[in-house]
Amino acid sequence: MASAVARPLSFWRGIFYLLLGTGLVLTVIRFTQGLGAVTNLSDRYPWGLWIGFDLLCGVGLAAGGFVITAAVYIFHIERLRPIARPALLTAFLGYLLVMVALMFDLGRPWNIWHPMVMWNPTSVMFEVAWCVMLYSTVLALEFSGMVFEKFRWKRAAKVQKILTIPLVILGVMLSTLHQSSLGTMYLIVPGKLHALWYSPMLPILFFVSAVSVGLAMVIVESKLSSRAFGRGLEMPILTEVGRVLVGALGLYGFMRIFDLFNRGMLGEAFTFSYESSMFLVEFGLGVILPMVILASSRRRASEKWLYAGSLFAVMGFVVNRMNVSMTGFEGAQGGHYIPSWAEVMITLMLVAVGFAAFSWIVNNFPVYPEEAKEPEVATREPAGVPEAETTAPWERVLIER
Repeated sequence: MASAVARPLSFWRGIFYLLLGTGLVLTVIRFTQGLGAVTNLSDRYPWGLWIGFDLLCGVGLAAGGFVITAAVYIFHIERLRPIARPALLTAFLGYLLVMVALMFDLGRPWNIWHPMVMWNPTSVMFEVAWCVMLYSTVLALEFSGMVFEKFRWKRAAKVQKILTIPLVILGVMLSTLHQSSLGTMYLIVPGKLHALWYSPMLPILFFVSAVSVGLAMVIVESKLSSRAFGRGLEMPILTEVGRVLVGALGLYGFMRIFDLFNRGMLGEAFTFSYESSMFLVEFGLGVILPMVILASSRRRASEKWLYAGSLFAVMGFVVNRMNVSMTGFEGAQGGHYIPSWAEVMITLMLVAVGFAAFSWIVNNFPVYPEEAKEPEVATREPAGVPEAETTAPWERVLIER
C-alpha cells in the first residue's frame, strides 16, 4: 500500500525535475545566445507564447486575488474569508511569474527598470508596467501577514492587519487599471487585429473576462489543493462562487455578442474561417459550456460539475487571450506563428515552479484555516488512544507528509 501511494508523488516529482532541468538549460541558452536561439519570434511576430500565455493569461488568472479580497475586506462577505488567503497566494505567485516571463521575452531584460525613471505617461505599456509593479508590491505586503504570523512577529502582524483594507482598496484600483489596459494595448493595431477581436470595448472586455476567470480559478485552485494536501473542499463557499461566476460569464457573453452586433461583425463569427472557428471554440468553451453546466444549482452543488464548469471557463479564457495575441494577427501578417519547443518548455517550467512554490508555501505558512484540518485529525487520533495503536505505519507517513 505504501508503494502504491508513493508512486504518484514520485511520478509528479520526476516530471517537475525534468521540466525544471530542461527549462534551466534553455534559460542559459536564451540569456547567452539571445531570443533567436530558442524562439520562433521574428519582426513579423515579435509577440508570441510568452506574451499571449505567460503575460496576458497569467495576469488574468491571478485576478481572483483582488476579487475575493475585495469581497471579504471591502464588502464584508465574511463567509468567503477561508478562501481569501489561497486566492491571494495564487495572485502573488502569478504576478511574480509574469515578471519572470517578461524577463524572458524582453530583448534587453536588463533594461526592465527603465519605466521607473524614464517616464512616458502617454504610453499604455508604461501604465501597465507601473500598475504591475505597484500591484505586485501590494500583493507582497498583503502576503506579509502570513509571514509575520509564521514567525510570531506580533507587532508587525498588527500593523499589517491595520493596513489590510487600504492595501486591498489600492489593489482593486491598480488591478482595474492594468487588467483593462492590457486590452487597451491592442487598440493601437486596428488594421492588423482581426475584427472578431478588435473592438473599442477591448479594455472593458478584458476586465470583465478577468473577473470571471478569477472566480473560476479560485474554484480550480481549491479543488487541486484539496487533492494535493488532503483537505476538505469548502463546497458551500465554492458553490456560491460558482453562482456568481455564472452571472459574470453571462455579463461577459452579453457584452461580447452586443459588441459584435453593434459593429456589424456578428455574421463574421459564422463564416467558419480559421478565425471564426477559433472564436467559436473560445466562446463555446469559455462562456456557453460553463454557463450551461453551472446554471443548475444541483450541478453547482456537485464537486465534479463545479470543477468541470470552472475548468472550462479557464480554458476558454486562455483560448481568448491566445486569439487576441496571436490568432487575430495571422491573417494580416500573412502567415502562422507556431511556438518553438523551447518556448513551450520554458513556459511549462514556469508553471511547474508556480505549483511547487504554492505547495511549499502552503506547507510552511498559515495559508489555510487551521480549523479545516481539525476534523481529519480528530478522526485519525481519538482522544486517549496512542497513535501507534490506531494508525498503521503507512498512514503515519502520509499524516507526517
